[in-house]
Amino acid sequence: MSEIGSFPTNATALPKHSGSERTLRFGYGTNGFDNHRLTDSLEILAEQGYDGVAVTLDHDHLDPFHPDVAEHTARLRRDLERLELDAVVETGARYLLDPRHKHHPTLLSEPGRALRLDLLHRAVHIAAQLRAGVVSFWSGTKPDHLDDETAWSLLVEGCSEVLDTAAEYGVKLGFEPEPGMFVQDLDGFEQLAAKLNHPELFGVTLDIGHCRCLEPVDVPACVRRAGPDLVNVQIDDMRRGVHEHLEFGEGDIDFPPVMAALREVGYRGLVSVELPRHSHAAPAVAQRSLRFLRQAATEVTA
Repeated sequence: MSEIGSFPTNATALPKHSGSERTLRFGYGTNGFDNHRLTDSLEILAEQGYDGVAVTLDHDHLDPFHPDVAEHTARLRRDLERLELDAVVETGARYLLDPRHKHHPTLLSEPGRALRLDLLHRAVHIAAQLRAGVVSFWSGTKPDHLDDETAWSLLVEGCSEVLDTAAEYGVKLGFEPEPGMFVQDLDGFEQLAAKLNHPELFGVTLDIGHCRCLEPVDVPACVRRAGPDLVNVQIDDMRRGVHEHLEFGEGDIDFPPVMAALREVGYRGLVSVELPRHSHAAPAVAQRSLRFLRQAATEVTA
């Protein structure tokens, strides 16, 4: 594992905002603010009333391979504390590791997986310094030449390595089922968790849109199923069978029952808007999104 600076071990999460344990807390993904400086995007989101951010490690915001990454991370932590924003760390940048191939290499790549593992170790270090409680990641697609048994072996081995680092720093891992990837649904996540013997720090990142896209049951049922393992939530609208992240109201998800299910399972983490293709209008989209989510949450309790 590459050295990336001095990071504190066993860091705790940023203090929770006060309020009822049934209150949902909304965040926004920085991958939806690619045309803004990171500090500017945080200022905007705090002004709009967001509770936190999902920080995607990438070239343009927080580059985990930058020589001064420890200093940049410390600066981000100060900004988060000043603005009273919580954070999770996302690792789904498209071209961070390979400028020619999106999302590559992955934990299933041969060769190249060592670079993905290095990124995930760095992400855990960064999350610890930010006092972010979760690092989110996925399996990647399975190469055509790879059989399922070998793919599972590589994935379990990789997750186990990252779990060792997560245990050292006290950071949870949120594994995201991603449509089109080797592990694309809750069945796959549960199979992976079982192969890892259900470690305490290994949970699920649930993208609400993905549930509508491909899961066989309705979205609230997915939330309830994921509930015991739920450590991170991404939220967006989507249509059945189409993996396209849409603004709220442009897909066919009924959101008040989703909010009710999140409250029902006692989820306390961030519910972060995931609109990575909307950076061209980020401030307006973020404002509309928060208004929509608050209304959907209000309709549950009305």
